Amino acid sequence: MAFSPKPPFRGGFNPRFRKEQQQEHRTNHMIKVPEVRLVGENVQVGVYPTPEALKIAQSLHLDLVEISASAVPPVCRIIDYNKFLYDEKKKKKEIKAKSKTSEVKEIRFTPNTDDHDFEFKVKHAEKFLGEGDKVKAHVQFKGRAIMFKERGELLLLKFADRLKDIGALEGLPKMEGKRMLVMFAPKSQKKKEGKSKDPQAPKPEPKPEQ
Repeated sequence: MAFSPKPPFRGGFNPRFRKEQQQEHRTNHMIKVPEVRLVGENVQVGVYPTPEALKIAQSLHLDLVEISASAVPPVCRIIDYNKFLYDEKKKKKEIKAKSKTSEVKEIRFTPNTDDHDFEFKVKHAEKFLGEGDKVKAHVQFKGRAIMFKERGELLLLKFADRLKDIGALEGLPKMEGKRMLVMFAPKSQKKKEGKSKDPQAPKPEPKPEQ
């Protein structure tokens, strides 16, 4: 006994359907409402039947994009949707780059760090703080060097004094195991008093000679 062939399975994978579900906006044939309100520079603002709005978009070689689904009728624009997505992605990338996550940079000293090495490390710390990063400075004590904790503390306080205009000290030096450390957070540099004055302010008149 022969069986009639089964009808094709309609629940199979449809890549276009999946792509449409992932879109942030409904576009073109995905817009199922009977009419839409068109806005934008390249059309006459008003309410149009959806098929007519689609024809206008096609005549301009652009896309009909729903930008406000909750409005009655939904608001649409006629734009190049791929270009719109590219511009949005570029903006988000630029915002992410500007909002750089602060990192913690480490500066290492020994109790016997000389003046030349000290100045070199100060310049590095100033660069890190100027870029918005935190700075963790520590003095490492090895073996019998632990006897010179006071020397390490003075070194870190001297370091803090050199960075006082650009870095805020987050607490006094403290011991962690065999090292003494301090943490600095970046702070905005204050304008010099001379530069903060209004250049157009009237100058004081000279006092008459007595």
